[in-house]
Amino acid sequence: MLPRRRFLLGALALGAARLAPAEEPQWQRLRRGGLVLLMRHAQTEPGLGDPPGLRLDDCATQRNLSDAGRDHARRVGERLRAERVPVAQVFSSPWCRCRETATLAFGTAEEWDSLASFFDRPDLEPQATERVKRRIAGYARRRPAGNVVMVTHNVNIAALTRLSVGPGEIVLVRPEGCCEVRPVQRLLL
Repeated sequence: MLPRRRFLLGALALGAARLAPAEEPQWQRLRRGGLVLLMRHAQTEPGLGDPPGLRLDDCATQRNLSDAGRDHARRVGERLRAERVPVAQVFSSPWCRCRETATLAFGTAEEWDSLASFFDRPDLEPQATERVKRRIAGYARRRPAGNVVMVTHNVNIAALTRLSVGPGEIVLVRPEGCCEVRPVQRLLL
């Protein structure tokens, strides 16, 4: 009977380990700064890509945040502030859904074309990804006082990290050598 009990207890322990909640984010590490937070824009209205006739200067021509996405973006910012995570700078894709996510979460953002979606233009991916990698590598040399946030699109984050992320999800990365990035952790707040 004892070997069977050990087997059952071991099986239960393994099952519990798989069902355990994900590790709490490394708030201490985030408080020290020096990371880049690659954030996908929050939840949008239903659809894939943008409607025909997209114009970056006219949000009415784009797929935009839903009310749930706006609430989520605000909650992300509130949680990071509550955890005392310093943010040195925020960059955003020029798409309205990214700018709105960044503004709701962090109050402000600087548009950066290298974070623009290349979903419909995969030929733009190599150059855009390389520019983002170089900027991240630059932070390793001149360590900003906090973390840098880049609000962009899933396709961009996947090209940089090989990870697909959900709306509002964040991948923490740090520079790896001259021109690579290393994912450290995923955050879904």
